[in-house]
Amino acid sequence: MTFTQWFVFILILQVIHGAGTWKFYVAAGRKAWEAFVPLYNAVVLLKIVKRPTWWLLLFFIPIINLIVIPVVWVETLRSFGKKSTGDTALAVFTLGFYLYYVNYTQPLPYEADRSTHPATKTGETVSSILFAIVVATFVHTYFIQPFTIPTSSLEKSLLVGDFLFVSKFNYGARVPNTTVAAPMVHDTIPLLRKKSYLYDDENPSSWKQKLQFPYLRIPGFETVKNNDIVVFNWPADTVAQFFVKDRKYLKPVDKKSNYVKRCLGIPGDSLQIKEGIVYVNGNPLILPDRAKPQYSYTVVFDHKQFSDITPFLEENDVTDGGGIANGRWESDTLFINAMTDDVAKKLRTVTGIKKVERIIFKEASLSVFPYTKPWNIDNYGPIYIPKAGATVALDLKT
Repeated sequence: MTFTQWFVFILILQVIHGAGTWKFYVAAGRKAWEAFVPLYNAVVLLKIVKRPTWWLLLFFIPIINLIVIPVVWVETLRSFGKKSTGDTALAVFTLGFYLYYVNYTQPLPYEADRSTHPATKTGETVSSILFAIVVATFVHTYFIQPFTIPTSSLEKSLLVGDFLFVSKFNYGARVPNTTVAAPMVHDTIPLLRKKSYLYDDENPSSWKQKLQFPYLRIPGFETVKNNDIVVFNWPADTVAQFFVKDRKYLKPVDKKSNYVKRCLGIPGDSLQIKEGIVYVNGNPLILPDRAKPQYSYTVVFDHKQFSDITPFLEENDVTDGGGIANGRWESDTLFINAMTDDVAKKLRTVTGIKKVERIIFKEASLSVFPYTKPWNIDNYGPIYIPKAGATVALDLKT
């Protein structure tokens, strides 16, 4: 929905709220009309249930509000003597409409001096868990989120299985687009292998899609720079075999798979790869010392002098390209998929090594983006990355 549609939707919710709670307000010594005034009704209700006014902010934070609003329903009932487990369950499982029943059919003795401290150990535990979930979700969504590196694309800088914390406030945290979702999980509920969010990937006009929040990003204090390592949602993610085998799922942008990559070009840059070397604006890309790019190599060696290259590969953490059988190499030529220049130089000094040559693809291919030019993975571009205000020609080739 657009911001205007959300505004109208919220006004409708205020009418629904007022119609189902105005007698609670009157019983607490307030006016009936106060239950219908947007924002003000929430401030008054928080005073009635003896909760701090700053909770009002939590009502407008996606995901967190899904936890806080049911808590306020329960607190409202308890402020008027409805403290049983059944009352609590009915408030939550009827999505608050149980308050309608109480509002119109039950006496409402207001307990102005009610203690907000949980009366039982169980209540205290539940209260502590809910508070922890709210705080963790807020930090997770807007400040820092933990990730585990799933693939080897940044090998030698970040390893598979590395655990890291990623700052969201540096570049400006994005407000979740998906307003109805489980807290602190991404696209899947652990163990259950079920969607963690409300979205209909088969029907774009579904009411579930209308609950998507417009794109909104909180201002940050940094912008992405060349060579920054960034985590982002993969735009084209459809994920085959996600929940059901052999089926693809279209997901909302904030639930698309998380990718971690190094940013080589930023808006306004001209990006090119020549002979396997990246160029930005015509200059070779200078990577930080920690970055150790890997290349593919052809290695020719003499079996008589160097019959087993495996120990060298293991010692230097090199990914071999196959060709081994029964513990020995089948030929004198080995293709290595990923090896740094430093390791290649070391390998050239080993006795029995005849040649270590980087593999550079020369042949044109239409299998790389944008699939219309005779480029390949080692000779690519130049391609211009548009910046705000720039004008670019759009045709079948660009």
